[in-house]
Amino acid sequence: MRLTAKQNTRRTLTDLCRSVERQQAVTLTYQDETGEITVRTVEPFDVRTTKNGRIELRAMCRLRGDARAFAVHRIISYTCHRMGFVLERLEATTPAGYAIVARSEQQLIARELGRDYLPRTTVTRQTTTLAA
Repeated sequence: MRLTAKQNTRRTLTDLCRSVERQQAVTLTYQDETGEITVRTVEPFDVRTTKNGRIELRAMCRLRGDARAFAVHRIISYTCHRMGFVLERLEATTPAGYAIVARSEQQLIARELGRDYLPRTTVTRQTTTLAA
């Protein structure tokens, strides 16, 4: 088990990215925004930077069975395992239900850049709360 308070963020991110690359599970001791501490085994699939500059680990949570985001600064300790993934992660789809496939490097870059800037809700002509 590695305590994040005793190492720098770079080392923590290196270990988490290595787990993403190798598709190996990680057990986290995590403190949520209310202060509750939980221990979860997750299957990480992405490390992202949010719009406000925070780094988060996107992973399939074995406790909940679906995708969750864990803020890296809230991880108290972690253990990288050699066991592989067991949960099935749903593939990204368009609103019409079609799978998103990147066929070129440019499409992949556009998808990665666009995922943080897509609107969370569908904008229609009747939507007045989003009007400027």
